[in-house]
Amino acid sequence: MSYCLLVQNASVPDQQGLATIAVSDGRIDSIALDSDPVPELDPNSMSSDADESTATATVIDADGGLVAAGFIDPHVHLDKAYIAPDLPPNESGTLAEAISSIHNRKADYTLEDVRDRAIRGIEAHVRNGCTRIRTHVDVDTIGGLTPLEGVLAAREACSGIADVEIVAFPQEGILQDDGTADLLERALESGADLVGGMPDNERTDADRREHVDICLDLADRYGVGVDMHVDETDDPAARSLEYLAAEVIDRGFDRPVTAGHTCALAAYDDPHAARVIDLVAEAGLTVITNPPTNLLLQGRHDGHPKRRGITRVDELVDSGVTVAAGQDCLLDGFYPYGRASMLETALLTAHAAQLTTPAERRLAWNFVTANAATVLGCDHGLEPGAPATFNVFPSEVESRHEAIRRGRSPRWVVHEGSVVAETELESTVHR
Repeated sequence: MSYCLLVQNASVPDQQGLATIAVSDGRIDSIALDSDPVPELDPNSMSSDADESTATATVIDADGGLVAAGFIDPHVHLDKAYIAPDLPPNESGTLAEAISSIHNRKADYTLEDVRDRAIRGIEAHVRNGCTRIRTHVDVDTIGGLTPLEGVLAAREACSGIADVEIVAFPQEGILQDDGTADLLERALESGADLVGGMPDNERTDADRREHVDICLDLADRYGVGVDMHVDETDDPAARSLEYLAAEVIDRGFDRPVTAGHTCALAAYDDPHAARVIDLVAEAGLTVITNPPTNLLLQGRHDGHPKRRGITRVDELVDSGVTVAAGQDCLLDGFYPYGRASMLETALLTAHAAQLTTPAERRLAWNFVTANAATVLGCDHGLEPGAPATFNVFPSEVESRHEAIRRGRSPRWVVHEGSVVAETELESTVHR
């Protein structure tokens, strides 16, 4: 059989020796030890000025470097990416001031402005080995559908290098931002893939519960999943996660439901936290933690000792809940950093959740790969039959642990069988 792409001399996770990975029709055909016969290249895959001996565009020598399935960012905000230079400083450093400071900038969004910044964010992800992204996009009466239209345009422009899912996200609330419920419907009809939510941005507990109900009703009506910002607060009285999980159970809701942030879970007393985690597990919710942002925003005004600001990662995992980790923000009003690096996200998560043993370090990797794939419901892995979406790391990176420790971006990024990013730099430059 002939192949269109070969990666030779590859270190493959959980396999001894170097291997050759053969790709055809966007999928992995085989992974064989380099001592086995080398598959034959397909001449039809070469450029017109190449022959079989010079088809360098279709052969990659990994030189002993790690080859692993690609990264996935399950939670980012591409519509807000890179707007921090246009905003007044967040002097308090709080979530509330960040939301407020964005209002004027959001009102001035244009389709071109959002598209260009979102493309920049997608391309930054791709350079760092992440070609599958789920982005939340503000849908409210301030920006209308302009953020969605801009991100839809960016998704189309980048369709050859990345897959982007869009969550219609009511950042400003639904009940207290009259008109947003209708905009959410229009967003779903215009190309958004999931219903988002932010019940904490409502005035009363009753309104927060109704916010959750509206989101689940919309998802049911349009046959889509739910990915909601839930209890992104230090308030130990926050109860949106508990209500969401119970409502999913009571309704028999059978669409995928993801709860993002869930910071208040860390503020609960242990018995109540255990009850809520049991509900989350029973409901089959997946959870996304976002340490890059929440380590800075949450617990900011605590005395000492300060809380870590992220959810109870260890207890959720021990209860069988699928947990993933997201970049969340890229140089916006919430977070003045962000490099679209899932390696950095994994490293920050490992620090915040204290993941040090070999099994825990593997978990940190899975938070931005296999577990994130479960959240998105996408095919993922480095095995025959899987999509040929993988990263080829520099030769000094021979393992997943070394990739996280060194923070080195891949030399080559392959998405569905095509090389979509390549760098010859000796040291990684994040953009």
